[in-house]
Amino acid sequence: MINWRTLIAASLFGSMLIGGAAAKTLRIGLAEDPDVLDPTLSRTFVSGIVRTALCDKLFDIGLELEIVPQLATDWEWTDDKKGLVIKLRPGVKFHDGEPLDAAAVKYSIERHLTMPGSTRKRDISAISSVEIIDDHTAKLVLSAPFAPLLAQLAGPAGTIVSPKAARAAGEDFASHPVCAGPFKFVERVAQDRIVVERFADYWDKDKIKLDRIVYLPIPDSTVRLANLQSGGLDLTQVAATDLDTVRKDPGLKLAAVNGIGYSGITINVANGERSTSPLGRDARVRQALELSIDREALNQVVFNGENQPGNQWVSPTNPYYIKELPIPARDVAKAKALLAAAAAPNPVITMTAPNSPVVIQTAQVIQAMAKESGFDIRIQATEFASALQLAAKGDFEALFVGWTGRIDPDGNIYNLVTCNSPFNDGHYCNPDVDLELDAARTVDARADRLAHYRIVAKHILEDLPIIYLYHGKWLYAASARLSGFTAYPDGLIRLEGLQMK
Repeated sequence: MINWRTLIAASLFGSMLIGGAAAKTLRIGLAEDPDVLDPTLSRTFVSGIVRTALCDKLFDIGLELEIVPQLATDWEWTDDKKGLVIKLRPGVKFHDGEPLDAAAVKYSIERHLTMPGSTRKRDISAISSVEIIDDHTAKLVLSAPFAPLLAQLAGPAGTIVSPKAARAAGEDFASHPVCAGPFKFVERVAQDRIVVERFADYWDKDKIKLDRIVYLPIPDSTVRLANLQSGGLDLTQVAATDLDTVRKDPGLKLAAVNGIGYSGITINVANGERSTSPLGRDARVRQALELSIDREALNQVVFNGENQPGNQWVSPTNPYYIKELPIPARDVAKAKALLAAAAAPNPVITMTAPNSPVVIQTAQVIQAMAKESGFDIRIQATEFASALQLAAKGDFEALFVGWTGRIDPDGNIYNLVTCNSPFNDGHYCNPDVDLELDAARTVDARADRLAHYRIVAKHILEDLPIIYLYHGKWLYAASARLSGFTAYPDGLIRLEGLQMK
């Protein structure tokens, strides 16, 4: 683990790089070191935090989860919702000085759809082609109506990159991304810092009050809070158990909002040799593990009751939650009976968990609860990006991991459970689930979509490729010197209006 004094020194160095004008530098603590900063290839939320500074999207979301314009100013559905005509903001430039036009939109969308390793392809798979109508108008042609499209274009799939820079860089684009956001990339030192500087030609530059941002990955929430209190950080996520400390500190202020994602246990059911564990090969063992866990007790012990227990890909307050399939109560006796029926009364399971203290504590509580049913869970603490790499290769039995969420319910499940999807690390594959999720994408009415999601939920809650546990809050603490910060439900940090006194 990086020494906290080194982190403070690095952040202070980031301030000095602009001639000591510390009031124009914002130092943000990240819970993990991001993976790649390429929007087409990234898998991590913290990469999204940094990309919010670097890369604007066609659309964004508002505080009420509404779609708002960003690089696009207007849009219109055509051809019985098999076409989306997008009007682009005039005068927008990429960081390399190239104009952002319809050709750049066509290039970026096609890159998302065709680049090897793309994690965006399934997000916008209904797009069959992109037509350039004029310099500031593009049309997305769909193979079928696609209800989640605007929501997806308000996420990573809507990110537009400089075609000139991407073509020139090839696979190295991630090491120096060039987009059209308010800040441009300066440097990255792995496990230490990412530095970005204000882009003078940003289309909405009057709302940008900062000259530089230094992102500092600090996995330990206690160390992040200590850095915030000492002045080494200006803004960071905090643990629920630290809320009292934040509230009592006059030099800090708190911002909190309910998130739109979930946290849970992803099971390796078909990805290589490690899927042959008792948990992977028999759904009854997975059902027993779920019945061993008291979600509300977990929430109280680890999160001071701040999170919302759940058992589906959306929270119980979401209009797409299937109410007739509620959270099961803990039942140790039934769990033991299921293990006996599966001929696995004392299964030994390795659970990979990112090495942040909160995640490890959560895993330890699950470990203790499951032990009463006969499970022997062995926790494998792993650096976050490394844990994701292991999962993608199938080198895991169970993975405790969160999904930060999308505003459309499709974005919380499709890429995580459909066959051959980029985030389906456990390689769960049920053709009936795929069929229903595909159908839910083609209809707009909530009742029609719910009819499909209801069938999906029955399969998922029986097969349990993911044991959903809770839906978290985004908890941010900031220096009292920082003004203009608002927490958004997707957890990303918007930089417009942020100012250091």
